[in-house]
Amino acid sequence: MFQQNYPSVQHPYCFELNKDFNFSAAHYIPNEDAGKCMRTHGHTYFVNLTIAGDTLDHNGFLVNFSDLKKLIHGQFDHYLLNDLPQFQGKSPSTEIVAQTIYEMVQNSLDERDNQPKCLQVYVRETPTSYVVYRPKGSSHE
Repeated sequence: MFQQNYPSVQHPYCFELNKDFNFSAAHYIPNEDAGKCMRTHGHTYFVNLTIAGDTLDHNGFLVNFSDLKKLIHGQFDHYLLNDLPQFQGKSPSTEIVAQTIYEMVQNSLDERDNQPKCLQVYVRETPTSYVVYRPKGSSHE
């Protein structure tokens, strides 16, 4: 994986971690006005998670990096996103993929005693196109 700079998030927390990983998946946008994206096609998605908090767990981790990758990679890698339960009734655009990853990560973090917060999800779909998702009302300044 290449070194990448991501948009930063201002926040009051002591600790911030960023985890990069990728997964390969196919999707299609089921609307005629999506142009050629209406046809099934694939991407190698590059993802960065920004997670912050004040309290470390019993291992001295905010979150174990490998837990974050397992949470998403195993769910999405080498699948047709449109067929997955997370995208039923939704168009799996990069924006929706980023929002869905946020929801999955934050739901997992909410179960932890140290209560870290997912501040942003960055999803690169192609070398020239990416989306950043930050939950509304999460201004951490």
